[in-house]
Amino acid sequence: MVKRRGSKKESSSVKTQKVPSPVLDLYEFDEKFQNRGFKLIAGIDEAGRGPLAGPVVAAAVVYTSSARVPDGINDSKRVKESQRKVLFQEILNSGAFVGIGYALPYEIDSLNILRATLLAMSRALSALPLSPDLVLVDGNYEIPCGKNLTQIAIIGGDRKSLAIASASIIAKVFRDRVMILYDRLYPEYGFAKHKGYPTKQHIEALKKYGPCPIHRESFRTVRQCSEKAKENSQKMLQLSFLDKRA
Repeated sequence: MVKRRGSKKESSSVKTQKVPSPVLDLYEFDEKFQNRGFKLIAGIDEAGRGPLAGPVVAAAVVYTSSARVPDGINDSKRVKESQRKVLFQEILNSGAFVGIGYALPYEIDSLNILRATLLAMSRALSALPLSPDLVLVDGNYEIPCGKNLTQIAIIGGDRKSLAIASASIIAKVFRDRVMILYDRLYPEYGFAKHKGYPTKQHIEALKKYGPCPIHRESFRTVRQCSEKAKENSQKMLQLSFLDKRA
């Protein structure tokens, strides 16, 4: 059984009001599978399916019986950025086993985003130093990993499973850090701020500069902005030519 930080047994003689706890609910979801004999449960989730640029990242997290689960674990989208960063480090220091995998933009363009996401998940699973008894996958699809592993695909799993929620935090923070590094290479796009998502700032930069090497050119918005950037470039060349002739 996974240890929860600060968990205590209540005396049976004392009546207490049950207070909803996201971590407790997530813990109990995974514990049901442990009680059925699946001792090592891997939760897998991804970050970065929707952005126009950068990799899609997946993480796998396994809490062993000796691990100490950090307080505040939840779906990464429900946790503030500052808290995600803290939880990221706490999960790594908890005694849990963590695997990270990703698929690069050219792989996304070649395979499509769904297949690339499953590839990233397969790589995250392969990066684990142990073989889990059960794999809980966030979403609709099991992972075609070529291994004889018991898998369950869970829609909204990052809001139900402790292991999946933990994986969502690892994947999100890891990917954010990658995009911050890319911002140093391509500062004109503002990757450090929007992480590649289709914000107004990002789309305006795409229309002005065109795509850079980490943009997903198979995405419609990137293609449309690329055409717009070419049009703008041609107009500028024409104006420059007319200025010279004048």
